[in-house]
Amino acid sequence: MVVSPVDQAVITRALVAAADEMGIKLIRSAHSPVVREAQDCSAAILDKDGRVVAQAELIPIQLGSITHTFKACLKYHPLDTLRDGDFLINNDPYSGGQHLPDIFLFTPIFMDGGLIGVTATVVHHIDLGGGAPGLNPDAGDVHEEGITLPPSRYSIENDWKGGPFERLIRANVRMPDSTIGDLNAQFAANAVGGERLKDLYRKFGAETIIPAMQEMLNYSERRIRTAILNAPDGTYSGQAWLDDDGRGGAPVLIKAEVIIKKDQIAVDFQGSSDQVRTNLNSPFASSVSSAIACIKAVLTDPDIPFNEGAERAITVKIPHGSILNPKAPAPVRARLLPSYRVVNAVMDALSHAVPDRVIAPGFDTTSVSCLSHRKDTGYNIYLEIFGGGFGAGPDNDGCDAVDSMLSNCSNIPIESMESDYPFFRVEDYSLRSSSGGDGRNRGGMGFQRIYRILEEDVTFATYGDRFKIAPQGLKGGFPGAKAETFVERGGQKIPLESKQHFSLLEGDRLVIRTGGGGGYGEPKDRARDLKKQDILNNVGGNIVQ
Repeated sequence: MVVSPVDQAVITRALVAAADEMGIKLIRSAHSPVVREAQDCSAAILDKDGRVVAQAELIPIQLGSITHTFKACLKYHPLDTLRDGDFLINNDPYSGGQHLPDIFLFTPIFMDGGLIGVTATVVHHIDLGGGAPGLNPDAGDVHEEGITLPPSRYSIENDWKGGPFERLIRANVRMPDSTIGDLNAQFAANAVGGERLKDLYRKFGAETIIPAMQEMLNYSERRIRTAILNAPDGTYSGQAWLDDDGRGGAPVLIKAEVIIKKDQIAVDFQGSSDQVRTNLNSPFASSVSSAIACIKAVLTDPDIPFNEGAERAITVKIPHGSILNPKAPAPVRARLLPSYRVVNAVMDALSHAVPDRVIAPGFDTTSVSCLSHRKDTGYNIYLEIFGGGFGAGPDNDGCDAVDSMLSNCSNIPIESMESDYPFFRVEDYSLRSSSGGDGRNRGGMGFQRIYRILEEDVTFATYGDRFKIAPQGLKGGFPGAKAETFVERGGQKIPLESKQHFSLLEGDRLVIRTGGGGGYGEPKDRARDLKKQDILNNVGGNIVQ
């Protein structure tokens, strides 16, 4: 059946709106500040064949992998075996998942006895057990990072709502009310999406909805292929480096070869470093998602829906056993660090093909900070995800103090933070002047956050990058500032590594400084009025090379 343009537009916007509503429901219902405030979560709607047709615009790294995560579930639980009231769950990095804190929850939606679609949500959960509260940078394998939930099918009525699966989760996490609360928010958001899907089926019928969903995928594919056609054919190489392997070793290489041929792109990461012993490994789904996100950002327009159709013109090849496709049971908690270097390497390659569409490297690092405190009443775990300065582009300065493109998290407001976590207070939250790289266009600035520790027995855990290797500028632009973290204890300054645990004392001041973005173009070419504005605002670019 051919769907009329009017019906197609109505159905398309209704499905996107339903996915957005799921995201809003998820955020408003969540227990943890990292979801409720930072919005580290995503939502999507899949058709009756398990293909992603609509997604909320939340976390790109999570959105791009939903297809891989769901297909891993279908390997064990095919669509024709699902029943009303079932749900599927998966956080296994070696079965389509990303890292353990990201739990994917899928709810099949039935109407008149038939499957009409699937709703999906993913949430970053603060704690899933493992060797340390919230974050274990010393994990030697994935088992030390928390509980693994392999692709599984359960019943909401029989296994959840106080049932055996819910009790299993409660018994294996340090903050059970928080974890169960966030999972219940996922169930609620999935239910909202299911009701909106049923409303559409009642109004239009399956004979219209099914081809309309197919056209949504085809439309994204056509737009992506058209965008690729506008780029010159050829083979382009790029690379990027992590500071080290997490144990102070040599820099770790991420290498990408991008092949553009007519309306298709192939990306090959042959030559990237082997997997490492620390948690800096990126599972296959994360690495693929990162490459596709970069290509879409550089080559296409923002109005193209990011659904499964967008992936049809892009293939990604990654050697098994590399840092971007590790062998089990390698730890993967900090998988976004190499994922961001995937973006940098692919962007570097594309800079040779479409130089006017790329931006300079930014801080491009997910710096995760975790403060945990245990009392007789249990654990209280604070976790937040920091960004820094964006790289400048050909027509604009880089954004200041925002999360990087794969994470896209908001900050947790100070007031909310201190009401939930009385064992510390925030004494400073400010931009780092001159941390963005100089250039015709200035790189974005990083920021500083200072915590005063108010009780004894507080543990700090973190992973980040850009402590040693600054983001370089592009076309003559200067690099952005590097990151640093240290503790002020009395008159002593104690430098911390980018990836470590550290025990804090009452009265300590924990200082976290994120890096800036690289500049674009020669600094001498910066417009005079912008130079004056930089001086007035005390934001002159970083010139340390």
